[in-house]
Amino acid sequence: MIKLLLVEDDEAIAAGLEYSLTQEGFEVTTCCNAASALNIIGAQDFDFAIIDISLPDGNGFDICKKLKAKGGDTPVIFLTARDDEGSVIMGLDIGADDYVTKPFRLRELHSRIRAVLRRTSKSVEDHIINIGDLTVNLTEGNVKKDGKEIFLTALEYRLLLMLISNRGQVLTRAQLLHHIWDVSGDFVNDNTLTVYIKRLREKIEDDPQNPVIIKTVRGVGYRI
Repeated sequence: MIKLLLVEDDEAIAAGLEYSLTQEGFEVTTCCNAASALNIIGAQDFDFAIIDISLPDGNGFDICKKLKAKGGDTPVIFLTARDDEGSVIMGLDIGADDYVTKPFRLRELHSRIRAVLRRTSKSVEDHIINIGDLTVNLTEGNVKKDGKEIFLTALEYRLLLMLISNRGQVLTRAQLLHHIWDVSGDFVNDNTLTVYIKRLREKIEDDPQNPVIIKTVRGVGYRI
């Protein structure tokens, strides 16, 4: 379930939105001012936020900044009665994903939420791959286990990526040997491939002797 932070000082609007969004399957936490929103952001993580720009004790920009500072990928939609260009540009510049001008229709807001979720989910899927407790960030080119980065050589990383890109399929040793070269450009022979598989398992498996990520298919090859 998606955890959504709703920040809106108009009690009638907040109650209507909370009910509507809950019916849509969101887990909604509602705050009526900037102070309570900033406090709860420090204590909880959220997957999405809908924030009113004008609040009695501050503005939505500060809340958005804190959300983005804590977890930069949290999507944010601003609600605003101000449709002036300056407010819209400021909101987008600090990381908002969209804005909706009051008064608005619920169907419009739901449509905007779905559009933002499609965009942000796609961007995450494009560069983050999770396999058990292993996380591969294709954009940054790093691999983490239980949240801690592990060092892979260039060939180990390429070998892991090849297995991941064919996840669920068995890759024969011949296929791996054909596609993987060592850093100096020399062809990797069969014995060297065995060594690299062993080293890779030692780095990413809890028990390299009984691997659960890179499985051996006897007489054929390997698969993730």
